[in-house]
Amino acid sequence: MAPEVAEVEGRPFDARPQRRRQDPRVIGAIALGGFVGGETRYLLGLAFPTAHDGFPATTFAINVSGSFILALLLVLILEVWPPTKYLRPALCTGFCGAYTTFSTWMVDTDKLVSAGRYGLAAADVFGSLAAGLAATTFGLSCGRAVLAYRRRSAAVADVPEQQAEHSESESEAVR
Repeated sequence: MAPEVAEVEGRPFDARPQRRRQDPRVIGAIALGGFVGGETRYLLGLAFPTAHDGFPATTFAINVSGSFILALLLVLILEVWPPTKYLRPALCTGFCGAYTTFSTWMVDTDKLVSAGRYGLAAADVFGSLAAGLAATTFGLSCGRAVLAYRRRSAAVADVPEQQAEHSESESEAVR
């Protein structure tokens, strides 16, 4: 069902939806995270350059590690750490968005195809997808393991308190 369009002076298509104003501090957090993520990727590219027709291992490693980092951060930010307005935009959108690179992955693949390295190009595409999915799964698992550990630790900490409360109530009942 299509949303209703408000009529403005008898012309229904002149109505424009209200834009939600973005918090400039959130945009600043994204920009800061993006700067750090982009610089990190750039510096890794300088430190570990790829040969013209060789496997783009640096881009591969960046994208796979970025998949792991994003999955881990999402669990930690949403389920483990206390709520915050700026951490997810800064780290997930900003840092991971700038750190990982779909465009460089495709340019590297195109270079391999242009050089006639079809097997290597296929390995790059399908290997990146498989490794990225595996890294994401591993990141989620690591984050959930941290969450489970914290919950177990909190439950163990609650048991002595409950036992102490129970002992106090028993001693009061005996008096």
